[in-house]
Amino acid sequence: MADQKSSKPLMTGYMMSTQLLEVDACNRCQECMKWCPTFAVRPDRPGITPMYKNARWRELMAKSHSLRAKIFGPKPLTVDEMKVFTEDTYSCTTCGVCGTVCEAGIKTVELWEAMRPNLVKRGDGPVGKQNMFPKLVKADRNPYMAKQEDRLCWVPKDIKVQESGEIVYFAGCTAAYRQQALGVATVRILDNLGVPFAMLGKDEWCCASAMVRTGQREVMAEHAVHNVDALKDAGAKNVLFACAGCLRNAAVDWPMWYEGYIPYETMPLSVYLRERIRKGDVEYKIPLNYNVTYHDPCHNGRHLMHLKGKDWSFEASRDCLTSIPGVKFTDMVRNRALQRCCGAGGGVKAGIPDLALDCAKARVKDGEEVAADIIASTCPFCRRNIMDGRNDAKSGIKVLDVVELMAASMGLDTTIPENPYTKFQEQDVLVCGPATCKVETVERKAPGKDVLPEAH
Repeated sequence: MADQKSSKPLMTGYMMSTQLLEVDACNRCQECMKWCPTFAVRPDRPGITPMYKNARWRELMAKSHSLRAKIFGPKPLTVDEMKVFTEDTYSCTTCGVCGTVCEAGIKTVELWEAMRPNLVKRGDGPVGKQNMFPKLVKADRNPYMAKQEDRLCWVPKDIKVQESGEIVYFAGCTAAYRQQALGVATVRILDNLGVPFAMLGKDEWCCASAMVRTGQREVMAEHAVHNVDALKDAGAKNVLFACAGCLRNAAVDWPMWYEGYIPYETMPLSVYLRERIRKGDVEYKIPLNYNVTYHDPCHNGRHLMHLKGKDWSFEASRDCLTSIPGVKFTDMVRNRALQRCCGAGGGVKAGIPDLALDCAKARVKDGEEVAADIIASTCPFCRRNIMDGRNDAKSGIKVLDVVELMAASMGLDTTIPENPYTKFQEQDVLVCGPATCKVETVERKAPGKDVLPEAH
């Protein structure tokens, strides 16, 4: 007789009826296998590809819910087959390139994110250190065990941050505690442009992206409702995001949990800055003589291009980069809707870090092939993982945010004020003199088994 766990049927409660149909819609054309970033670095594991995940979900469903199962009783699901299927399902960054190329039009990101909570509910998922996400975020309202009252500890003293206003900058946990250079560059630019802006400070809670991506939804509702209410209370009409993960959650996931009217617009910082560039408000002073390429974050790109448009998702950041004097811009071969995922998404960085690292090294190679000095992005998590891949591959390429490049060329002081998290900083930094800038590299080691999980 099968043990208790394997006797449990496959659960489908988090899947819509249309998603159950989508599993059957896969025609096994194998197009997704050509583009899958994790299969590219694990070619000996076809089970991680979308086509095989769909096929095995159908098989497991048949054991539990087919007409035969209803008449003769369900067949037990063995521990071994569920373990392998769970590992393969979580070896996906939920990047969405499979959905972009899918001939059947399957919405794969939504499908994978509906499968995972069913595995969690059954007790099969999550994997690795992903189960620490809800505990950390529920305890501290951020994944870094940092103090909420320190949310704005990095803001320079001469920068005025309002408690309320029509424009609110939602910094995110990583800019607040681990990549403060991004936060400093953002507030410096807004201040330079004369933009009156507010921040939520201790009332800003983690966006909870990592919980949704890994199927651990119990914390999400509380955080979505809190953040939306906090932004409404602040009088927000435009909420600016310099983190693609936070942006995706705010634009797609929060509204699913919030029962009420949301009066503000979510916007990538790059879109707002491009508007100001086009108006002639941005004044550059220092040319950045670097070959720069751009890595499209999945969360801001494929995840949102159907909601906000491809120009909004792909072109705004490039327009910001090409506006900087001295920058020689070249796209990597895989870009925009067909870009190669950095490997950190879907909780892979925390759950299967060696897989995330190998994906990052593949992306670093993409940058090297176009002779880039700098890979720029607008996602702190992509930046961190690509930087880890760069260090592991011993590449000389630098990894920076678009906003930091703009601030440097504008001649703004992006020095991070001394604060309790200075020693935890994880970013390459642009150091500028009166006429030139140079990049200081952070030799951050890829996280080991004793390091806290990384949210994405």
